[in-house]
Amino acid sequence: MHIPDGSHSSATEAVERAAAAAGDEEAFRRLTEHYRRELHVHCYRMLGSFHDAEDALQETLLRAWRHLASFEGRSSLRAWLYRIATNVCLTAAARPRVEPAPPPAPPAAARTAGIEHVTHLSPYPDQLLDELEATAGNPVAHYDLRESVHLAFLAAVQMLPPRQRAVLLLRDVLGWSSGEVAALLDSTTASVNSALQRARATVDQQHTEGRLGTVPTASREEIEQSLVRRYIEAWEAVDLDRLVELLRSDAVLTMPPFRLRYEGRRAIAEFFATIPSPGAVARRRLMPTRANRQPAVAAYMLDPGGLKHHASALVVLSVEAEAIAAITGFVDPTLFPVFGLPTELASDHAT
Repeated sequence: MHIPDGSHSSATEAVERAAAAAGDEEAFRRLTEHYRRELHVHCYRMLGSFHDAEDALQETLLRAWRHLASFEGRSSLRAWLYRIATNVCLTAAARPRVEPAPPPAPPAAARTAGIEHVTHLSPYPDQLLDELEATAGNPVAHYDLRESVHLAFLAAVQMLPPRQRAVLLLRDVLGWSSGEVAALLDSTTASVNSALQRARATVDQQHTEGRLGTVPTASREEIEQSLVRRYIEAWEAVDLDRLVELLRSDAVLTMPPFRLRYEGRRAIAEFFATIPSPGAVARRRLMPTRANRQPAVAAYMLDPGGLKHHASALVVLSVEAEAIAAITGFVDPTLFPVFGLPTELASDHAT
């Protein structure tokens, strides 16, 4: 994906840049507004977390505001902002992460040992991805917008060392040349090409091992919608047999940040029947949504008093061959407002 530079003429941008450098905050907002969503998505790809991307974007804009007077125009403003954002993300990625507390002992057969996992992955709302400009194909970019935000792709990218991650995203997603990437990273073209080769090999291995799922096309939208509708109906009917029928036999369920992996229909069915407690399926309500250009559902759990359903988890579905191939659950109610979803629903039995 290669997004054209800016929405302003060079003359208009120069005027606004001068005003912003002189302390005009509104001029700075106008100057950077056009780039904010794409910068946020870049930070999200780099860090894998929506909330971390929010922090990185704010830090990027703060640094840009403080150092705008030093911008000499030798590169485009967009490239300068990407340089700042990438360096902010490289610093953030280098910080040690706190390993999450383990969940209660899983009742189903879950693999926990030897699992390559990404503890900080979170979903990204489709309605915010829609703010990115539609772009023509770029022969340099290897991944289009849809594939570049697919959860499996992002999980593979997070396994790369930070600088390889930056090279892959700048080169293969944004479509920058090796020379442009080298200039941004204060590196050499040879070093960038070497890092890119290693990064591609890692991501290709994830694809070979079947972790990157096929990318849906427009013709498959009806299949996705049908699967989501039947998925919700099965939950509402508390019919685990119907739910399992929607899964591929080798379907996988994961729940970042926990190091758990449920493989196969039987293990997934046992998990659904007993987490977080026996009978939990009957106390949930689901709403359809979309994340990372994939079908998703928002899950709400009935409170003990039976009056309200509270935000519980966002569940992203990967679809292959007209069946659900992967389920990724995110138990993070703070994401619901990001998706424009209510955090509470009145119970059907509330008076």
